[in-house]
Amino acid sequence: MIPKLHYISQGQSVQEHIDNIQNACASGAELVQLRLKAIDEAALLEAAEKARAITSHFQTRLIINDYYKIAKAVKADGVHLGKNDSCPTVARAYMEPWQIIGGTANTVADCKSLIDKKVDYIGLGPFRFTKTKENLAPVLGQQAYSEILEALKTTTPIIAVGGITLEAVPELLKTGIHGVAVSEEITKNFNIISEFNTLLRGTSLYEQLWKPDQPDQPDKKE
Repeated sequence: MIPKLHYISQGQSVQEHIDNIQNACASGAELVQLRLKAIDEAALLEAAEKARAITSHFQTRLIINDYYKIAKAVKADGVHLGKNDSCPTVARAYMEPWQIIGGTANTVADCKSLIDKKVDYIGLGPFRFTKTKENLAPVLGQQAYSEILEALKTTTPIIAVGGITLEAVPELLKTGIHGVAVSEEITKNFNIISEFNTLLRGTSLYEQLWKPDQPDQPDKKE
């Protein structure tokens, strides 16, 4: 089962990324993605090993952005591959069977290609403009999510990403997404993770909103 909340690491230095992963795990994150750019592989491997030690302590899943060989080396839970990164089928052949692979998408065609390559989840975005990523793809907005999910009718979990805020979650869930990936909103306040988790885990009301085809469910007990 793919967690519904993904924290994507942020920081001005490698150590800030590691510290923020520690804070996210301590605040209840179920999955974190180590996303370091413009760094050599030796330094990334060292950072990934530190992140793996932290996430193992908290029993949090760890995803490595881009580098599937490093994901395998540190026994991370998986890798996330951007549109210009390695092909998921190549990564799948190299990685362990239990490791998960996610891919980035911006269109229906992107999603269908990733589904054909049997990724475990799709990061679809950006939802809104975000400063955390360079060369940003066209912004989607809620309506595009609804249209893409309706066109796909897929069981592959779709994770909304890009400028996600807590306030946006209830409306986004109506589109049929599985969950959200968040960076800046959580980095500013790690305590907000519990609020994201409450919305995403869903009361029976939220489940009815974004799963209208499902029969009514009894209220869940926390």
